[in-house]
Amino acid sequence: MATPQEKEFAQLKNEIKAEVKAIFKTNMKIFDWDIPENDDRASAQLILQAMQEAIDEIKADVEAGRYDNY
Repeated sequence: MATPQEKEFAQLKNEIKAEVKAIFKTNMKIFDWDIPENDDRASAQLILQAMQEAIDEIKADVEAGRYDNY
């Protein structure tokens, strides 16, 4: 039997993924607007690096219990 969190996650998973992709695409557009002759792959890698750093920070906060009483 699924937990309440698993049921909610099943409903929200696609939305969460879409939101993350939208953030990525928004930042790709900003790089393109701001940098003439932008190297899209290099920009994508830098954006992914920042996103990964943010995810790693959130993971550390979760493991430290900072969201236990959110």
